[in-house]
Amino acid sequence: MKGTCLCGSIEVTAPNHEQVSVCHCSLCRRWSGGPMFAVHCGGSVEFSGAEPAAYRSSDWAERGFCATCGTHLFYHLLPSNEYILPAGLFQDQAFQLISEIFIDEKPGYYEFNNQTEKMTGQQVFEQFTPD
Repeated sequence: MKGTCLCGSIEVTAPNHEQVSVCHCSLCRRWSGGPMFAVHCGGSVEFSGAEPAAYRSSDWAERGFCATCGTHLFYHLLPSNEYILPAGLFQDQAFQLISEIFIDEKPGYYEFNNQTEKMTGQQVFEQFTPD
């Protein structure tokens, strides 16, 4: 898959994916102005053109964006080197919405009608935190 930021100065290349998840956590909603439609792309992501700017949003992750136009480019999990990319970068890709996380943080002013797997924040932490 290939996509670009709004101004076109950064191109993103990632393996093809057909599934998208939604994150309702307060950080993603603050960052994007709504839920983040996220594509889990692993570590095989390349950026070309201008260098993405990054903000270390937690001890384990950073968020990247275009320093020129502000387009959100990635959520990068540092321990696993996994890149989670906004689905909006890939305008020509057909995605299927499969899951929603941090459903307990979702505000009441929107609701999706898709049949998805739903996980609370606690369930997410339990799944990804080693014993």
